[in-house]
Amino acid sequence: MAKFIVKRIFMMIPVLIGVMLVVFSMLYFTPGDAADFLLGENATPVEKQILREKLKLDQPYLVQFGNYVQRIVFHGDMGTSYATKRPVTDELLDRFSVTLKLSLLCIVFATAVGVTTGVISATKQYSIFDTLATGVAMLGVSMPVFWLGLMLIILFSVQLGWLPPSGFASPKYWILPMITASTNDTATIMRMTRSSMLEVVRQDYIRTARAKGQRETVVIMRHALKNALIPIITVAGVAFGKLLGGSVLTESIFSIAGIGKLMIDSVKVRDFPVVQGAVLFVAIVVCLVNLLTDIVYTYVDPRMRTLYAKDHK
Repeated sequence: MAKFIVKRIFMMIPVLIGVMLVVFSMLYFTPGDAADFLLGENATPVEKQILREKLKLDQPYLVQFGNYVQRIVFHGDMGTSYATKRPVTDELLDRFSVTLKLSLLCIVFATAVGVTTGVISATKQYSIFDTLATGVAMLGVSMPVFWLGLMLIILFSVQLGWLPPSGFASPKYWILPMITASTNDTATIMRMTRSSMLEVVRQDYIRTARAKGQRETVVIMRHALKNALIPIITVAGVAFGKLLGGSVLTESIFSIAGIGKLMIDSVKVRDFPVVQGAVLFVAIVVCLVNLLTDIVYTYVDPRMRTLYAKDHK
């Protein structure tokens, strides 16, 4: 198992280098630079050139990219924000706690509701509950996040006045962002659970367990659900990585000071070091979540442990 983890970590290196190259190139070739934002429209060309030299923005593309990679690899330095003058790492860590809290709330809610609904739908196939749940799941998958967030604000904040329209200060503030960010993932997990359970409950060992007189709850939870978890874990892991990467739309709609809103605000003011650092940070988080998902596989399904053992003999 240790060899597998080390191998996966080494496989992350070219992915992260590719992310750095793509993001750096996109920002480098984008018209305009930080000098235009920092000095304003009234600055003279000489003043802008002096600032570009100070920020080393006048250097060739390959030199700038090499310095950027060198700073990150050897010093762990993502640069300094043009707007706040703070280290990019500090900016990201300050915002990440908020994004982590939102992500945990969303994935717990999505997994609990999605798995429960999917199991019931699979065990009561073609029932009224199954029909309604499938219809709601289709609606949840296709519903745009920005539209849902705005509708929830209009209904529960403006019309009814039950919940605050923005912020993330207390549990009362968490409800609308959590529902908005997790609706799509809840529907996806529900559909995957239902599909996986329907495949498992038709297997011979399920009929054997029932023939032995085991209670239906034991058959479903201990035998069927446990063997249907692999695709569910995959979907939940992808969803969690996406949420940790920053729910850009949700955080922007509800004015939540997380990673997603930080990226949007930084793009608006051409704060390139923050944009580059945020995207790289998101890539690292997604890679680590995918690695964690693979590790969880081995504890859920013993066949995966055997497979990894054979691959690394």
